[in-house]
Amino acid sequence: MSVAAPLVLRAGDEKRLTSLVRSSAGPAGSARRARIVLLAAEGVSNAEIARRVGASRQTVVSWRARYEAGGVSALDDLTRSGRPVEVDEAGLVVATLTAPPAELGVTHWSSRLLADHLGISFATVARVWRKWKLQPWRTETFKFSTDPDLDAKVRDIVGLYLHPPDNAVVLCVDEKSQIQALNRTAPILPIRPGLPERATSDYVRNGTTTLFAALEVATGKVTDACFDRHRHAEFLHFLKKVAKAHPRRELHVVLDNYGTHKHPKVRAWLERNPRIQLHFTPTSGSWLNMVEIFFGIITRQAIRRGTFDSVKELIAAIETFIDGWNERCGPFVWTKTADEILARARPRRRPTTSNTRH
Repeated sequence: MSVAAPLVLRAGDEKRLTSLVRSSAGPAGSARRARIVLLAAEGVSNAEIARRVGASRQTVVSWRARYEAGGVSALDDLTRSGRPVEVDEAGLVVATLTAPPAELGVTHWSSRLLADHLGISFATVARVWRKWKLQPWRTETFKFSTDPDLDAKVRDIVGLYLHPPDNAVVLCVDEKSQIQALNRTAPILPIRPGLPERATSDYVRNGTTTLFAALEVATGKVTDACFDRHRHAEFLHFLKKVAKAHPRRELHVVLDNYGTHKHPKVRAWLERNPRIQLHFTPTSGSWLNMVEIFFGIITRQAIRRGTFDSVKELIAAIETFIDGWNERCGPFVWTKTADEILARARPRRRPTTSNTRH
């Protein structure tokens, strides 16, 4: 039996073929063809190449011949004969944006459901969705503030963030209520290579607490207190603690419209302490309060995955986190101007289709 002579590679092809073999993102067929050609260039017999790559000897002979005739580009798949598949992409997009028929009983399309409806493959639907960035399974929420003083409040608070008054302290204050002291019904399994931390889905409730926090925008430091309830009495107690933490300084406090913040006893105390000024966020605009960012951080890093047998343990964990936070924190920097926010905070008016003037 005759042995085929080693295949002679064209200049520069060895590097390209090696890249195809090592690529983890390219088609498996291309990698196998490149390996066939490289083995043939090493002088390996066709039968041995077929055994190594898991193909027939005739397949090896065919790809050797294809390379000799056209180089690396000849190893690509040939265009198949027959009429190319025609897809009405515009019609598919319109169908996606149209609600499904009522008789289907669904709120939005899936790729397989739309494919059955249009009589095409779900892979085609998925490809067009990727191209046009359509994701019917996703949904987002939004809410517009109806506060009549929206403009003034936004400009007031954003002005404090971007241009704080000289020799004054800007603080963001809020309460995170009903924080639960939860413990799992079985010990948590720690993280391991290839496995995340695992915990039981059920848990035991051991009480709740409310975290009051005042975030100093310029430094990121937090003044905190935990109470069983969050009435005006607790808020006033906390406000006095914040004032004591910043003696003889003008304080500008950003907070929401919760009723306890406007209680007569709170207002009376503020009248006796004019160095403290409250700035209220618009209705449905608590996202302007930067302490909400801190609440998200402490929830992710210290509370959500914590285990607590009592409220006392929960409060101790909160205090430990905030002590560490105050050692490593940095300024909270606001970047959006009031004009940029207001341009998106108001509902867009739909254009009229008729002119009522005569």
